[in-house]
Amino acid sequence: MAERTDQPGFRRQYDAQLHLLDRQILDRDGLPVAKVDDIELVVRADGRLAVAALLCGPGALGPRTGGRLGRWTKAIWRRLRPDEDPQPGRIDAALVTGTDSAVHVSASAAELRLDGLERWVRRYVVDRIPGADHAD
Repeated sequence: MAERTDQPGFRRQYDAQLHLLDRQILDRDGLPVAKVDDIELVVRADGRLAVAALLCGPGALGPRTGGRLGRWTKAIWRRLRPDEDPQPGRIDAALVTGTDSAVHVSASAAELRLDGLERWVRRYVVDRIPGADHAD
């Protein structure tokens, strides 16, 4: 059952690994945007941790993966970026409208302006694989 509210943002406690990481992010039209590769936390006034943002793309996944594969993932991603110090895609927690098997946000994919590497890989690699299941 989906937890959907009219007020955006997270409204309950989450086990990040179970409820957030690797979940599909769907925009306000229900279209897939990215997956949650990591989360950004802040310390609240009461000393508890709270989710500030969802992080997406190889820049977030590489460090979380760790080891040689994680370092390679991030290094390749950095080389493909024109920015001197690229940052992972970031979706502010205030945009989250609900969670179920996916994380729902109140913005469109275009408004989120995330790293296009996932879209590029899907278009030029995944979509060209015969018989590939294109649903996330």
